[in-house]
Amino acid sequence: MSQLAAIKNYLSLAFRWQKGRQGTGYDKMLLLTAHWPLPFDSYLIRYPEGSEIPPHTDPVTTGRHYRLNIILKSPREGGEFICAKPIFATQRIKLFRPDACEHSVTRVVGGNRYVFSLGWVRKGAG
Repeated sequence: MSQLAAIKNYLSLAFRWQKGRQGTGYDKMLLLTAHWPLPFDSYLIRYPEGSEIPPHTDPVTTGRHYRLNIILKSPREGGEFICAKPIFATQRIKLFRPDACEHSVTRVVGGNRYVFSLGWVRKGAG
């Protein structure tokens, strides 16, 4: 993809709510992305009441995928991030390998959940 095509593609997606790829009711808004020097993306993710994400992994073709999620707003109930082996986790901060660790979000009850999500891929062996 040419530089101009990449910019046009970014502008067509950035700062607009899109349905999440899991098809379970969450929405994502692309904030910033780049392919060089370290491929990364950043999103604002909105989980409305009733949404959830079933257990899954996010495979990458090469390298190691990392994701840092910062919970900006929690619902009254539910919306818990589940990951068996996070790299680092507190109540609001979750750092994990989505390609190597199955993860999910429990059903959101009573309000919305908002998360800032930053992901990157490091080249090299998994």
